[in-house]
Amino acid sequence: MSTVPEDGLLFDDEAGRVVRPYSVTNGRTRPSRDLDLLSMVRATGLTPAQMEPEHAQALERCQLATSVAEVAAYLQQPVVVAKVLLSDLIGWDAVSAGLPAFDNPDLPLLEALLNGLRNKQF
Repeated sequence: MSTVPEDGLLFDDEAGRVVRPYSVTNGRTRPSRDLDLLSMVRATGLTPAQMEPEHAQALERCQLATSVAEVAAYLQQPVVVAKVLLSDLIGWDAVSAGLPAFDNPDLPLLEALLNGLRNKQF
């Protein structure tokens, strides 16, 4: 059951505070930076003067290098929302982004993983 307290925020008994994705991004639906699910993001140590709470949560998650997909899961938001927030943080020089390094993949480990997935019945 959902309720609207005096402050106007929507609360769901199971989910807690409910904020629509377009509210989190101020209506923006496209990130300003080219990020994919595997892009690695990491805080630079700079903290923007004014941030929305969701920006602060994303920045907190980026203290260690993490993927865009992990940030989205941590925020419990769609990936595009995480990309918009991370794009803002990159623009403010609070976060840096790059692709993960796959220079020397562990082929036996990858083969074992693939074999395990093939043998697993879903």
